[in-house]
Amino acid sequence: MATDSKQSMLSAFRSRNFSLFYAGQAISLIGTSMTQVATSWLVYRLTESAWLLGVVGFASQIPTLVLIPLGGIVADRWNRHRILLVTQILGMLQSCALTWLALFGIINVWQIALLGMLQGSINTFEIPTRQAFLPETVGKENLGNAIALYSSLVSVSVMVGPAIAGMLIAAVGSGLCFLIDSISYIAVILALLAMRLTSKKAVISLRKPLEELKASFSYTFSFLPIRSVVIGASLVCCIWGFYLALGPIFAKEVLHGGPNTFGFLMTASSLGTLIGGIYLSRHKNAVELGKVLVFGTAIMGVSLFGFALSQFLWLSLFSIFVAGFGFILQIIAGRTILQLLVTDENRGQITGLYVMASTGGALPIGNLVAGTLASSIGAANTMILGASLCIVGSLFFMRQISALREQIIRSS
Repeated sequence: MATDSKQSMLSAFRSRNFSLFYAGQAISLIGTSMTQVATSWLVYRLTESAWLLGVVGFASQIPTLVLIPLGGIVADRWNRHRILLVTQILGMLQSCALTWLALFGIINVWQIALLGMLQGSINTFEIPTRQAFLPETVGKENLGNAIALYSSLVSVSVMVGPAIAGMLIAAVGSGLCFLIDSISYIAVILALLAMRLTSKKAVISLRKPLEELKASFSYTFSFLPIRSVVIGASLVCCIWGFYLALGPIFAKEVLHGGPNTFGFLMTASSLGTLIGGIYLSRHKNAVELGKVLVFGTAIMGVSLFGFALSQFLWLSLFSIFVAGFGFILQIIAGRTILQLLVTDENRGQITGLYVMASTGGALPIGNLVAGTLASSIGAANTMILGASLCIVGSLFFMRQISALREQIIRSS
């Protein structure tokens, strides 16, 4: 019985292509998470400004917010495998530039912001392509398991990366973190080159890109199940952006720590997302994903209240661990519902709109809003406001569960 359960949790690994994809990402994502922590701490060390923390976070995401629908159209019309190869190479070059500036001690906050915008522009094409490419590496029967496993991998990387970054920053500075990230891109490139993929015909559309984009917008926001998923992801990503932007302030000003404390907070939240991903990798009932989505939003809001009010490291770690658990429940459930409901012909476009409304749009807006609010009402009050919005949102989405269940049954 235990063996069957384990095989069910790892069923997506029966696909060689998914195994390669997973292995490459496992290395690269650790480097990416190290860079995110190192960048936040470096900006705060250079400026000691909550507002500039939010501005830099927003700058790195603004290209994604504006251009990612175009990336979705490209992902549907061109070879997704080749797009991923090109974007990984460009990302590696961007990371090398950041490394050079940091190691030679000539970096400033505006260079960080500009390089962040460059990476955001690359992500415009990489993110929707990667999410649309994932179903090509597994069969539909293992899609939910693949999404949960990949999300767990993201959680592990964000758990391990910040812990390593915290130690390296304290010992030698941020430059080495950027160097490791640059090298980690090689793993993804090699994994993509090693895949054996069935050739697919390019999608030929008679509509112009703007007409196609308009049709995708109309479909996304007129179809209740997808609209609920997109709005729910927007909410939790915006509030998660509060935490990501204000984390260094809580670590230094509230908990009286340094980069190691910030690394511990990031590790705790990532551990929560890891446990949530493992839980959903064993969750076979796709029909009940709507309930998971609502529960994740609610528990994230409640736990962020505890984090905002905590003055003790152990309580802050526990609270942000639970918040991470709730956050990833909402995200994985939403992504799985989305992938089950869309077709391969418009998968890239709908995924692009989803990313634009969540990590591409809501997350940077959350960074900017958090930095602005914290400058006037304080970090704790800003986090309390975000937690309240999560709880209210969960009550609203509870009304959509029946419609989600019915549509999932039809698509199965």
